[in-house]
Amino acid sequence: MRLIKAFALFALVFFLAFGLTSCAVMNAMGGVASVVGNITGNETLSAMGDSVSAVAEASAPITPEQEYYIGRSVTASLLGSYKVYPDIVVTDYVNKVCRVLALNSQRPELYKGYYVAVLDSSQINAFASSGGHILVTRGLLECATSEDALAAVLAHEIAHIQLQHGIKAIKGDRWTNAALTVASSTASALTEGEMSEVLAAFDESVDSIVTTMVNTGYSQSQEYEADATALEIMAAAGYNPHAMLDMLNELRVRQPKSSGGFASTHPPADKRLDKVEDELKNYEEVSVPSIRQQRFNQFTTTL
Repeated sequence: MRLIKAFALFALVFFLAFGLTSCAVMNAMGGVASVVGNITGNETLSAMGDSVSAVAEASAPITPEQEYYIGRSVTASLLGSYKVYPDIVVTDYVNKVCRVLALNSQRPELYKGYYVAVLDSSQINAFASSGGHILVTRGLLECATSEDALAAVLAHEIAHIQLQHGIKAIKGDRWTNAALTVASSTASALTEGEMSEVLAAFDESVDSIVTTMVNTGYSQSQEYEADATALEIMAAAGYNPHAMLDMLNELRVRQPKSSGGFASTHPPADKRLDKVEDELKNYEEVSVPSIRQQRFNQFTTTL
């Protein structure tokens, strides 16, 4: 009976959180609350306030401003392990390519725009956090054989941001926190043994979220999705989408020889190549202007 009252309270909290905008629902829930009060004891209903707030907050959309500041915090954390490459010419060039891609994408404007920082590391890696923050290592830039191949790298990271892959992890974490708040509020009305039974219902969800958060990279499906979106961005910006094959082939050669970085956070280059080649059936080869290769060659001399 006591376990039933815990789950009744738990269900009421979630129903209230999602029915806050409906007067009809609220009137109906008044009667339900009375019933639950009879089951649980009216004194336990006061524990629902924090639970409703937690669930309502978790369901609220993350604003562009929040995206930016979340991403900035993530980026600051990553910069604690790397030094920024000091060459202004390299940084300026990479950011110009990024801006061309972003302006021709489905989400050309962000709260404070897109920005790329080059990391002074020979490791082959890149990071994209919410709000437009992109970090690319010098080692990854050295894998590019053309500006179009460089554009493939940047378009992939822009795609992660626009698809909100990082934000989806944050939303998952917010739901976990909300669930734990509800569990805690509900448990306050139970005996120690009953509380253990209720909390056990959350174990699987909590473990799943923890596993996601300790992962150092996006899921394979998200990586494939970012590749597909990157091809769209490249084509819209006038870059040759087929240049992504050049980049992936270079990574295929280098991945087995490297530790960490792309080797541990991305699917094998062979698998990405297969999927990209299939996607490229929808794109024609684009002729690359000679001036584009000339400026890329000039850029590589500074790396």
